[in-house]
Amino acid sequence: MQMPYWWQDLLFALPRIVCGFLLTANFGAAKFGLPWSPPENNLGLFEVAFWFPKDVAAYGGIFATAPAFFAWMGAFSEAVGGILLLLGLQTRIASFLIVATMLVAIFMQQIPNGLWNCLPAMGFLWISIFYLVLGSGRFGLDYLLTLKKTS
Repeated sequence: MQMPYWWQDLLFALPRIVCGFLLTANFGAAKFGLPWSPPENNLGLFEVAFWFPKDVAAYGGIFATAPAFFAWMGAFSEAVGGILLLLGLQTRIASFLIVATMLVAIFMQQIPNGLWNCLPAMGFLWISIFYLVLGSGRFGLDYLLTLKKTS
């Protein structure tokens, strides 16, 4: 979606950029191997932290049947999905993955600890729903890649 004025698109892009940065730099990098992952986590590229599949298996149900897969997908959604959201690249796909991950984080991990602990995941959830519906806007790579050349 494109707004009438460039400054509106810039304001529209700010939550996407900030949330994408926080997801990849803070939340995702701690459990998924990226070049900027903390060295003390000792993670190889695209490697999931050793403790994360154990946490995922504790959710029970389908998560207990394939904890390594679900841990990898959740960590990937936060780390790589955050990069994609930051750049506005494949924004709707990245947003969908983040929405799914945040729903799991809210209802399977944080809600037993009280609503206050759900707030970060809820913030990422709402921002991701917003961009899932509206796309990246003018200040995203999705927009630049779909520009039609008029000659």
